[in-house]
Amino acid sequence: MAKRKAEREVSAGGIVFRRFGTEAHFLLIKDSYRHWGLPKGHLEEEESPAEAALRETGEETGLDSLVLHGPIRIIDWHFRFRGRAIHKFCHFFLFESPEGEVVPQLEEGITDHQWLPIDKALDALSYDNARGVLRRAGEMARTLVAVGAGRPKKAPDPVATEG
Repeated sequence: MAKRKAEREVSAGGIVFRRFGTEAHFLLIKDSYRHWGLPKGHLEEEESPAEAALRETGEETGLDSLVLHGPIRIIDWHFRFRGRAIHKFCHFFLFESPEGEVVPQLEEGITDHQWLPIDKALDALSYDNARGVLRRAGEMARTLVAVGAGRPKKAPDPVATEG
């Protein structure tokens, strides 16, 4: 008997960081399985992976001031759901949240959240396949924080410019 080919599913998600002084902290959410993970979901019609990642991340966290810093990577995994074999691909993007209160999307089973530095976030993350994405996001965020990228420019000091 021939093995049935897995159905392909595509989703997108976001790894969100926030600057706490000179350190980046990452947002983890507790999902409906009571695991710590990252916001993600299926693409809707005509939606690009980046658009889906922004929408899903905003919906699942309640954050609406997300700044897209770029793609991180695509991960994939196989699983079975209701007797179907699924091969899922998830596009992850790096977002910064400069402000706002996290409001977990309870109707999607998201019950809690936490902001953690990279080492603690890696330990808390429940899904092994997401750790590599989080490590890469940590490298990207560390670079952005170190060079001050993405921050609003300060107005010139009027005293320093008078001559």
